[in-house]
Amino acid sequence: MKRLGSLAALVAFALQATACRSVATTAVANSFAGSGTGGVWAADDDPELIRDATPFGLKTMEALLESKPEHQGLLESLTSGFTQYAYAFVQMDADRAELEGRSGEAQVLRERAKRLFLRAREYGLRGLELRHPGLRQKLESVRDAGPALQQLDAKDVPLAYWTAASWALAISSGKEDMALVAELPVPGAMVERALALDESWDAGALHEFLVSYAAANGDVASAKSHYERARVLGRGQKLGTDVSFAEAVLVPAQDRDAFTKTLEGVLSADARAVREYRLANVLAQRRARLLLDHADDLFL
Repeated sequence: MKRLGSLAALVAFALQATACRSVATTAVANSFAGSGTGGVWAADDDPELIRDATPFGLKTMEALLESKPEHQGLLESLTSGFTQYAYAFVQMDADRAELEGRSGEAQVLRERAKRLFLRAREYGLRGLELRHPGLRQKLESVRDAGPALQQLDAKDVPLAYWTAASWALAISSGKEDMALVAELPVPGAMVERALALDESWDAGALHEFLVSYAAANGDVASAKSHYERARVLGRGQKLGTDVSFAEAVLVPAQDRDAFTKTLEGVLSADARAVREYRLANVLAQRRARLLLDHADDLFL
């Protein structure tokens, strides 16, 4: 009986320990998911520090997700985190290598960026599927995507945006993958649905996405309209909006004067003035400088 009593106590302790680990894992997961890539990360003005720190944070969240596979906060943070890391650093390195004539290096970096964007998309689709069972299968058909996305509601907007962004950027990085390119209408429809649900989300981020998307589809008028609306909602505080417009609209239009004026305006702004956009604005200025330095390669 004494042995049985000891065994019962041991089992009870093990169950309590398991419960405590579960609670602790949930608490840590919530903490990581809550911080995401915003807060002190977004307010930092040292891109190299963030570049070095981000992979550890992302891998930690992936490890936590193994224990909490349906944790919506982690799925959303991983979707946004991998998207932003791949675009701000890996894609930027690829673009720099391309403009500097290092095409082999650029190709390797673009392939890595594509893989990271697809990893982000996978987390996004997992999160959306948990909220709306059956949605993922419907999104596999471009024809069915629009009607299927009608089930999204306002709380889905952040995850829908990051899923669409990672999807579109993967396509941009992998233009040789025609099966992937054929999926382009799906992220576009996803952002259009998000726009209908909450136009002002993240100070015009949805409109900024549609600047590049509309321009890529040859609809310059819509691209300009989305640009103006994005600037209104962002109160002119998000420098990336102007950089996106310069790349997506002014380069194809070969309007070098407007291109130069727009990007010089970005460089003359105080990137550190608005705390929540500090890192994004510093990165936007770096991209503006890269584009201006290689304007001769972009314009006839």
